Amino acid sequence: MSFMSPWWLLLLPLVPAMLLAYLMMLRRGSRQAVRFTNLPTLRTVAPRNPAWRKHLLAGMFLTLLTVLVVGAAQPAATVKVPRERATIMVAIDVSLSMQATDVAPSRFEAAKASAKAFIEALPQRFNVGVVSFAGTANVVASPTANRVAALSAIDNIGLERRTAIGEAVFASITAIKTFDAGNGSDPPPAHIVLLSDGDNTYGRSVASAVNASRAASIPVSTIAFGTPYGTVTIEGETTTVDVNKATLRALATQTDGHAYEAEDSAQLSEVYESIGTSLGWRPESRDISSWFTALAALLALAGGALSLTWYSRLP
Repeated sequence: MSFMSPWWLLLLPLVPAMLLAYLMMLRRGSRQAVRFTNLPTLRTVAPRNPAWRKHLLAGMFLTLLTVLVVGAAQPAATVKVPRERATIMVAIDVSLSMQATDVAPSRFEAAKASAKAFIEALPQRFNVGVVSFAGTANVVASPTANRVAALSAIDNIGLERRTAIGEAVFASITAIKTFDAGNGSDPPPAHIVLLSDGDNTYGRSVASAVNASRAASIPVSTIAFGTPYGTVTIEGETTTVDVNKATLRALATQTDGHAYEAEDSAQLSEVYESIGTSLGWRPESRDISSWFTALAALLALAGGALSLTWYSRLP
């Protein structure tokens, strides 16, 4: 919890000071009562009431003051509110290594299936685009609220040679900027979700992609695809295709995104769900001083009611 007018909190030390003054008055009152030697007269001028009643009322009063001071300081709580709009680019690696079957039925088919599930689950107010990348990166679906265009683009992509992760990031950023050009100085938040098995073998470097992403304030979340045991057969030759998790983790962490690892299709679906949740909400600070005002009013009413009941007067 934070405070929008914290200087009001400087009054809080007055509350324990008043408590101390109250305790001193109680002690002084008990000393004066002892001076009366005529007990019947003492009972007449000071009728007995349970001591806890006045202590309770004093405690409620001090609590009321504390609540009022905190309320005056305008406390604010951080809450999650839905994003009104956002632009998401899904970049899918279509290099030949993605045909490895260590993720059933293959890395490529599992990626396509989960990317489609992710897009379908996003809030309708989000715009979604698709980039496929191998030796080059191509925007196969420009950002749009039309889910059909993005889903059809994923169905139609095919495998090619090489892997250009850096180019995929640059292509995604360009697509986002082009789409956001009509939004003036207040473009919607954007995010890139990149699926790959991790080796940048062609095109611009991952480091240059990181710089471009940071300059555009567009995070990149990555999903390391596959296991250390994947193999592919190209032109009759079988080759092991490991996952370069370090490259993908560096891309994500250096752009304020998140790095995930998915070694099977079920786990990948969970990863996409967590990404969609994080993109769907944004933290916002909200004034909750009205809660403290309401609590102070309840304390005042309760204290007044008790005082009228016990002493036939208001405090």
